[in-house]
Amino acid sequence: MKFYVLTLFPEMIEQTINTSITGRAIKDGIIEVEAINIRDFADNDYGQIDDYPYGGGAGMVMQAPPIIDAYNSIVERVGYKPPVVFMTPTGSTFEQNDARTFAKIDDLVILCGHYEGVDERALEEIVTYNISIGDYVLTGGELPALVVMDAVTRLIPGVLNNDVSASTESFEDGLLEHPQYTRPAEFDGKKVPDILLSGNHAKIDEYRRLESIKRTFERRPDLLDDIELSDKEEQYLNNLKNND
Repeated sequence: MKFYVLTLFPEMIEQTINTSITGRAIKDGIIEVEAINIRDFADNDYGQIDDYPYGGGAGMVMQAPPIIDAYNSIVERVGYKPPVVFMTPTGSTFEQNDARTFAKIDDLVILCGHYEGVDERALEEIVTYNISIGDYVLTGGELPALVVMDAVTRLIPGVLNNDVSASTESFEDGLLEHPQYTRPAEFDGKKVPDILLSGNHAKIDEYRRLESIKRTFERRPDLLDDIELSDKEEQYLNNLKNND
């Protein structure tokens, strides 16, 4: 898989993406990341790609031509029009299902906005997905782009040392992940639950499932609306509600 990031600050992408799991995936040749400087496609000697908004208002707006030209440079190389993700606070909230969708794409372009926004004509021309990472405003789209690439990369086969871990994390089954423990078995007077030391994997799986339901109920009860529960799990959830 290859990510193409259209940005005004390629160094933000390059300095971060080459670390940790994504860095290892790049080194192993599983993914590629290319940060493309939109300023390189400016039609002036100063690299200016923004201008005042028509109709007035504060701030500047990124112009359409440099963005379209930067995207077309990718199209010329790959031989088709790859999908574009635009990082914007006006987009739909990024979720695990989005990460799964993007992980199936061979070439994914991510457009990072700046200033007061992007000329709508560029967005109408090239954008496939409008994506937000939360209900807040950041200086630019680079940090959100890194979030998306990290979430997508870990779903690509071969990226994680233990591919099973990706399927047991929060949101993979619609629930938040259960609590995790490691050695020592007792620390500061707090003990690891006995069931986890029992070696009974069927009981451990059942315990973890119930703990996931409990954590989801406590922190993200909205997620439970779409979860199919067994009769025993329904009773467990009802008990949680009654004791709340």
